[in-house]
Amino acid sequence: MLDRNAKIFLAGHKGLVGSAIYRRLVKEGFTHIITRESRELDLTNQAETFAFFEREKPDYVILAAAKVGGIMANQTYPADFIYINLMIACNVIHASYKTGVKKLLNLGSSCIYPRMAPQPMREECLLTSELEPTNEAYALAKIAAIKLCRYYNQQYGTNFISVMPTNQYGIGDNFNMETAHLLPMIMRRFHLAKLLSENDFDAIKADLKRYKLGWNLDEQIDWNSNYSIEKALNSVGAYRDKVVLWGDGSVYRELMCSDDLADACFYLMDNKDYKDIGEHVNITKGDDILLKDLFEMVKRIVGFNGDISYDKTKPNGTPRKMMDASRIRALGWEPKISLEQGITDFYRWYCQ
Repeated sequence: MLDRNAKIFLAGHKGLVGSAIYRRLVKEGFTHIITRESRELDLTNQAETFAFFEREKPDYVILAAAKVGGIMANQTYPADFIYINLMIACNVIHASYKTGVKKLLNLGSSCIYPRMAPQPMREECLLTSELEPTNEAYALAKIAAIKLCRYYNQQYGTNFISVMPTNQYGIGDNFNMETAHLLPMIMRRFHLAKLLSENDFDAIKADLKRYKLGWNLDEQIDWNSNYSIEKALNSVGAYRDKVVLWGDGSVYRELMCSDDLADACFYLMDNKDYKDIGEHVNITKGDDILLKDLFEMVKRIVGFNGDISYDKTKPNGTPRKMMDASRIRALGWEPKISLEQGITDFYRWYCQ
């Protein structure tokens, strides 16, 4: 069991996953949570990272810091995705070893698994065939981090555990249309289309000033022209009478609320060691949903009355990405938040 008075360095506390874990640690009564924003501590800089660890001497580390994004971002910036994520992992994991960190939790991603991995994806299928090309750079960096933890445990006797969460959504998510993950991107698209259909340009302006559209569209908007605003929204697939989505809706995705992930991470940190877990463990509900059905669910929750249109010139991504939940369930953890309830709560938070 973790000492509630110990020092915990939570890297990436402002991100979707990190902020959920931070809320959970506070709820559990931890009194010494160390955090730094990227402008305060550059984890890609080895000297800066090592100096921080030597100065702070954390007892526990949770590595949630990463450069993340959807298909478009991964395809556009592959060098950034592999370099930044590799450097963060190498620096934080090595510094944890050098300064005697008692336990480290490394967060990965379901994209580590092969594109055509047997479904549901078991932990053992890692590196058995080719990765999905659209996010290969990110996946390779995350695989390297898993192996780093494994080999440090093997060679140095450390207690570094790796968890592979399924696709996440929740409070603190990214809604930039260029870099967001699937659910926040489509939810916002339906929301903006709904506001367009209601001619509510005041609400649209408030939304656009809170979250960027991306692709430099924000800089091109004439804020005094409703036509200019509507044209920008059309460019990202939000129309008065329809929402345009990428692909054809024929692939499957599993989605988990970040508060469920935080619950699992805390459970493992508090109760299990790497010898219990193995090289890594999936954090997953063990079920998925056809994207066409997901889109209809989001449309209903948002309250948009228009149509759904598909841009079939855009990629679908991996055909299916459902992870096997056998190992995490055997370790004693179960998810608690249903998809419909999670999205309903997520949309309510977004609107507020």
